[in-house]
Amino acid sequence: MLNEKKIAVVLPAYNAELTLRLTFEGIPKNIVDDIILVDDASSDHTVEVAQELGIYTLKHTKNRGYGGNQKTCYQTALCRGADIVVMLHPDYQYTPKLITAMASMIAEEEFDVVLASRILGIGALAGGMPLYKYISNRFLTLVQNLLVGHKLSEYHTGYRAWSRTVLEALPILNNSDDFVFDNQMLTQAIYYKFRIGEISCPTRYFPEASSINFYRSLIYGIGVLETSIQFRLQRMGLGDFSIFSNETSARYSIKTKIDII
Repeated sequence: MLNEKKIAVVLPAYNAELTLRLTFEGIPKNIVDDIILVDDASSDHTVEVAQELGIYTLKHTKNRGYGGNQKTCYQTALCRGADIVVMLHPDYQYTPKLITAMASMIAEEEFDVVLASRILGIGALAGGMPLYKYISNRFLTLVQNLLVGHKLSEYHTGYRAWSRTVLEALPILNNSDDFVFDNQMLTQAIYYKFRIGEISCPTRYFPEASSINFYRSLIYGIGVLETSIQFRLQRMGLGDFSIFSNETSARYSIKTKIDII
């Protein structure tokens, strides 16, 4: 079943020159049909390394933010015919070896979305996750599970696989261009009742791996709580929020030329 699907790996990159090659080498080429990197106006040689490796590469000449980068990633993957899209950070914090398992869970039609969770098992702290990040992760996940009425081990992993059906349905263009984009997208998937699976994932924290500072983490946390409250109000009929309106989904945007300037 897996071989019948076109699988794309998207790499939202920002200053990933030092880790991109390691990430690329770990991607299972026997099942991945397309590798796409979107560079968000890096100041290093990420684009040159990507081109040297033969990766299909797009570059933003102005920084559009983490969420803005992913919007281009997903639109590009859909334009290039992907059936399953795996989003993997090119900073080598997550192992590419799980791509086969994650894609298989979607290809076999058991799930529509698969998350690689750092919290399942004991890998998070052992892999070097800062204690304050671990505690905030657990707190935010608990609150979000209560507010959205779901049960996930974490909502904050940056390693995710999506079916084409999900990407065409979610109004991701209405989401933030900042880090809370990830959380909004996952909350949208729950809102539209897509099936979400999780797989345990080891993680690595080291100087070259990307990580947001305490202040940006605080802003992200506030955004997560806001997203969860919006979800609850929308479900109760007490709000009408654009992130839960499917009038602007990736399905429509892929019909137009992707603007990379």
